Amino acid sequence: MRLLGNILWLILGGLFLAAGWAVIGLVLCVTIVGIPLGVQAFKMAGLTLTPFGKTVVYGGGVGSVLVNIVWFVLAGVWMAIGYVCAGLLNCITIIGIPFGIQSFKMAKLALWPFGSQIYATR
Repeated sequence: MRLLGNILWLILGGLFLAAGWAVIGLVLCVTIVGIPLGVQAFKMAGLTLTPFGKTVVYGGGVGSVLVNIVWFVLAGVWMAIGYVCAGLLNCITIIGIPFGIQSFKMAKLALWPFGSQIYATR
């Protein structure tokens, strides 16, 4: 299911979304101040490229929480709204439910990316 889900995800737009995240990450990494934000964009690109079979573990310390609050206010809430809307649209049909679940996973990561780790599930 993971392989088929990832292939369909890539064909139906995941490749373009991941490429967009990668470009955003490159642009953010131009300045020293933007490098931490660029790293988070690359994290989103990796999850957006192949979301099936991956899990996100949230953690981090006080520094992560403070930066996540700034991220949430400046960009995270808007990105999460986009992913939630896409997830709701995907969940309209039974076939789209797995894709909607992946969109919801990415919405949560878009809200709180600092201190989170992405792992492949077995």
